[in-house]
Amino acid sequence: MFDLTLEEGVFLVSLARRSIETYLTSHIAISPPPETPKKLFKKSGVFVTLNLFPKSENSLRGCIGFPEPVKPLVDATIKAAIEAATEDPRFPPVRIEEMNNIVVEVSVLTPPEIITYTTPEELKSQIKIGRDGLIVERGYYRGLLLPQVPVEYNWD
Repeated sequence: MFDLTLEEGVFLVSLARRSIETYLTSHIAISPPPETPKKLFKKSGVFVTLNLFPKSENSLRGCIGFPEPVKPLVDATIKAAIEAATEDPRFPPVRIEEMNNIVVEVSVLTPPEIITYTTPEELKSQIKIGRDGLIVERGYYRGLLLPQVPVEYNWD
């Protein structure tokens, strides 16, 4: 895991937006720009979330990413951004005309850790809402809850 500065976070969000806009207008995936901070070439999990503005209960427009650190963060951000806009099976592809009303969010993830527990209370004691995301698996099924989701919906 590594900490990002505000400037690096702004860079990733701008990169994600530029990736989407370029792909929607030319069907070309951009490459990392020369000014990309070296730290962003380290492998990391990342998700890109697209929300309509103004935000409402049904504002989600796309969310795709990589829970595991399988690609350099900058490359994973570009790919996740394009796929969130064009490949999320829950929504039709984003149109370029929508981009002025879409907020792009980039969530950089630490590597997942297995949590062992025997009771729901024990599980709850190991999770910090707003910091920890969750990956739940059963058989072939797998779901991910990003850390900010419980906060946004006032879950405890």
